[in-house]
Amino acid sequence: MIRWSQNAAASTVAARLGAERINRVAHRGGMPGFALAPFWGRTRITAREQSRFMLGIDRRLPPRHRAYGLGLLRTIVHTQRWGIAEVAPPGWELAFKGGWGRGPGRVHHQVALLQRGQRRVAVAILTTGQRTHRYATATSRGVARRLLRGLGPARGQRSR
Repeated sequence: MIRWSQNAAASTVAARLGAERINRVAHRGGMPGFALAPFWGRTRITAREQSRFMLGIDRRLPPRHRAYGLGLLRTIVHTQRWGIAEVAPPGWELAFKGGWGRGPGRVHHQVALLQRGQRRVAVAILTTGQRTHRYATATSRGVARRLLRGLGPARGQRSR
């Protein structure tokens, strides 16, 4: 459910763990306002809390699972590499996750951690009510391009 979003798998995990455990992990991870909704896809999140979570995600993963967990976030399937992944500056390592929904109140969210050496940048782009997935993807890509513009490519690499 990480590399390739699968709602059924996410629902299974949410049911097995329960709201109390998930909320506790979120609160410990820097998201004090997080409260799992009865349908997890309707849980309200903030960009600030999501980016804070990603900024410290490697410290929050148990050491024996850290490489595996970050590896999943770095190898999202090609068809789900939109928005931030399309405009991440060359030379930066990208770990990210996106989520989107259909119907009234649909969301289109992405959160990412970019690393180059000791430099770390976390960004979250959250939208709701976009007309189409294509439009929301273009919006995310445009916002990400503006947010990440100052990072530029690594030394010796050309900008896209």
